[in-house]
Amino acid sequence: MVKVTQKITPFLWFEKGAEDAAEYYVSVFKNSKIKKIQKYPEAAEEVSGQKAGSVMSVDLELDGVNFQFLNGGKIPNFDLTSSAISFVVTCDTQEEIDYFWAKLSAVPQREQCGWCVDKFGVTWQIVPNVLNILLSDQDQQKVERVTACFLQMKKFDIAKLKKAYEGK
Repeated sequence: MVKVTQKITPFLWFEKGAEDAAEYYVSVFKNSKIKKIQKYPEAAEEVSGQKAGSVMSVDLELDGVNFQFLNGGKIPNFDLTSSAISFVVTCDTQEEIDYFWAKLSAVPQREQCGWCVDKFGVTWQIVPNVLNILLSDQDQQKVERVTACFLQMKKFDIAKLKKAYEGK
C-alpha cells in the first residue's frame, strides 16, 4: 500500500485513452513517470461497461505533481472540453514557453493569452514567470501597457512583454 503524500491530486476522467494521455504527458514533462496502472476487474465489468483487464486508471507524476487518470467511458457531462479547469505551467524562459506550446497546443482556434488546448481536450496555461512580476509593479501605466500587450497574444512572448513594460 502506498501512502498518499499530496493533499490534492488532479483527477481527469477520460472516455478512453487514459494510458495514451499519461504516456504523452510523461514524455512532455521532465522528471515525470507512470507510477501505476490499474486494470478493471471482472466484478466491475457490468457496472462500468469496461472490459475486464482493460486499463481502468493510471497514477502518474508530472514534474513532481501526482495525477490520476481514469478510463471511465462516455457519460453525459463528464468530458474534458471545458476551459473552466486548466493547468498552469510557469516558465522561466521563452524557450520553455515555446517547448510547452509546441507540445500542448493542438487547437489553434482556442489559443488566447497563454491558454491552449491539447489533443486530449485538456486546457493549459503556458505562462512566463516574469508576467506576475511585471503585473505587480506599482506604476499603473506599466501594468496597463503589459496587460494591453498580453491580451493581444496567443502564445506569450517575453521580449514583447518586457518592451511594453518599458514603454517601447
